[in-house]
Amino acid sequence: MKRRVTLKDVAKAAGFHVSTVSRALDPNNSHLITAEVAQRIRDVAEKLGYRQNAAAAALRTSRTRMVGVLVPDITNPIFPPIIRGVEDSLRRHGYLSIIGNTDGDPKRESSLVSMLQDRGVDGFIIASVELEDKAVVSLVEDGIAVVTVNRRVDNPAVSSVSNDEGEGIRRVLTHLVSLGHERIAHIAGSQRFSTGANRYRSFLEHREALRLPADPELVVFSNMYNELEGERCVEELLARGRRFTAIVCANDRLAVGAIEALVRRGLKCPDNVSVTGFNDMPMVDRLRPPLTTVRIGQYNVGYQAGELLAEMIGTGQREASHVVLPVDLVIRGSTRALTTALPEN
Repeated sequence: MKRRVTLKDVAKAAGFHVSTVSRALDPNNSHLITAEVAQRIRDVAEKLGYRQNAAAAALRTSRTRMVGVLVPDITNPIFPPIIRGVEDSLRRHGYLSIIGNTDGDPKRESSLVSMLQDRGVDGFIIASVELEDKAVVSLVEDGIAVVTVNRRVDNPAVSSVSNDEGEGIRRVLTHLVSLGHERIAHIAGSQRFSTGANRYRSFLEHREALRLPADPELVVFSNMYNELEGERCVEELLARGRRFTAIVCANDRLAVGAIEALVRRGLKCPDNVSVTGFNDMPMVDRLRPPLTTVRIGQYNVGYQAGELLAEMIGTGQREASHVVLPVDLVIRGSTRALTTALPEN
């Protein structure tokens, strides 16, 4: 059996002390030596076929260089780009991501957190959090490095990387008003999540600022962020018999369901009702009509979360940081200037 190449082998071949070789091959410590020396050592290590013994490194440093990454629904198209961003960032710092799917279930999230803790992960990036999330707050209170991504919890002690929800909703409403719409409905996300709560709050705030009718019957709350809930919410809006010419949806999947329900009821988007989404998930530009939506930097929000967590782990710093990333409005075919409105019953 071929003997495993060790740090001592690399040090001997490169002509440097073992401690220097160790620093050169550690992404968090390679800056302590010159770039030329670090590259020379890496070249020698690659030539010899050196691979770090992760188990031995974990014993020596009390770190496994593994990070738990939890998402609420791996089938939701916005999460693969977020996960890719997280993985690219963490890999740059020498960390391995372990992905867990919570199915939006707090008990499952808590169970996965416990399982990953038992395996000694160095920290967590969590996209599945609710506003009140005891499991996540408990981690932070125990001194574990945690960053929430795309969502936040109410406790400001938990670090986060999120998107500018308020600016996104402001741009959507301003766009619709510029097209002549005044009776604008809102399919809000679940108020258990920061995305739903913040986008709903922003809808009320900017609706008032734009002097739009404050009709509570034009707001319906979804229970989940999916197409079936979008359909259900449109059916409820129509059943209430209130006139509206546009619908602001809390995410793209709700918007897809909303358009489907409108078509089923003999209404055209955008001829009868304009519809907007939020997130700009993959493929919404291929819908008929293509969806007007708020674009978030899905990859970037994940990458920034990875960078923040790696810094927290590397420095031992646990003071919370909150990064809010900019958004853009992408105007497509699902919105148009006001022509006809749905009559009130």
